[in-house]
Amino acid sequence: MSRSARVLLIRSVLITLWTLPLSAAAELPTANPADVGLSASRLERLNESLQQHIDRGELAGAVALIARRGKIAHFEALGHMTGEGDDAVRMRRDTLFGIASMTKPITSAAVMMLHEEGHFQLDDPVSRYIPAMKDLRVAVVEEGHSGPDAPYTTVPATREITIRDLLRHTTGLTYGFMDRGPVGKLYREAMQPGMGDLGAVVKKLGELPLARQPGSSFVYGHSTDVLGYLVEVVSGQSLPDFLDERILRPLGMTDTGFYVPSEKAERLSALYTLGEDGLVHPGVRPFFRGYSKMPDAPSGGGGLVSTASDYARLLQMFLNGGKLGEARLLSRKSVELMTANSLGDLPIPRVAPGFGFGLGFAVRVDLGASSLLGSVGEYAWSGIFNTFFFVDPHEELFAILMTQTAPFGHLNLGDRLRVLVNQAIDD
Repeated sequence: MSRSARVLLIRSVLITLWTLPLSAAAELPTANPADVGLSASRLERLNESLQQHIDRGELAGAVALIARRGKIAHFEALGHMTGEGDDAVRMRRDTLFGIASMTKPITSAAVMMLHEEGHFQLDDPVSRYIPAMKDLRVAVVEEGHSGPDAPYTTVPATREITIRDLLRHTTGLTYGFMDRGPVGKLYREAMQPGMGDLGAVVKKLGELPLARQPGSSFVYGHSTDVLGYLVEVVSGQSLPDFLDERILRPLGMTDTGFYVPSEKAERLSALYTLGEDGLVHPGVRPFFRGYSKMPDAPSGGGGLVSTASDYARLLQMFLNGGKLGEARLLSRKSVELMTANSLGDLPIPRVAPGFGFGLGFAVRVDLGASSLLGSVGEYAWSGIFNTFFFVDPHEELFAILMTQTAPFGHLNLGDRLRVLVNQAIDD
């Protein structure tokens, strides 16, 4: 065998070993709450609060998972996940949830992995890799006007958007369902299902005006979808294949993906909405397609389905500084950068005071600025179907709450989660 053939064989074996599921990473150990400095009786307050919402018909069901010092200390499933009345199917700890924007930290991790491999610098212009993101224009609404039909003009962007802008949401790319101005209206009309693959979606985004000048404001929107396409362009793989090979399988996240195979469909929670009579009832999923097949354009910003235990493996990896078991995805220094505030003094709308934003997460920078219990340095995010997580490195703790309920935020479940977890810390 020639030397070049031996090199290729060794490289193939190493890639195969890397992509196999790692049993050491697949299971997180469990512990009694007291063994990791949590009060079992105080943790019951979380169950009681969620059950009250269920009894009042405000939630169908929920799964809550809390881990500290590397061990799961609380893992409860309450209520039901599909149906109503006698037809209701009880919630399970392995129920599958559409995690929507909790996809963003996973896609951001993929980008940072490619950054560590030297493919790009974070302040590189995105157009170097995605030409559709060049020569963008910015909408300027006429003074004194507002609303979707407000008159506007467009001006050239004062600078190109960078990869770091995409990671921290300072591109000016918005979401149509969140932007009430004329740009939001354009996005709602343009960003429709059936547009084609991810490249086609990003090309369309490049044709729409930005809501703000790049770097000037935090604008929550399609930035992470562009990151997903950047992963495809740089790696030469589809986004689903890259995530599966490089993140999901190494971490043992076997229930996470962009669609639900038929053999797992019975574990997928329905999405519930609040009806006019105040009761919760099954509803359709706004903004997102169903999960029965792989989408044409997998959304790096909001397309994944997962379970609480799968997502726990991801958070433990971040809490460990980029490693879980034998699988190292990121260096400790990359995790430190991702979880540091990258916005400077820019405000972050719709997030509690005292928070900035890193490269994929909201990050707490001031403990006293809000009424939320927690620590400086914690990082967190959520999904539009009322899924939540936060990670507190100071306390070696993370918490996950999964529901499938719309509208987002009407019960302040994320704030309640922080309070009811932090009040249970016993040492």
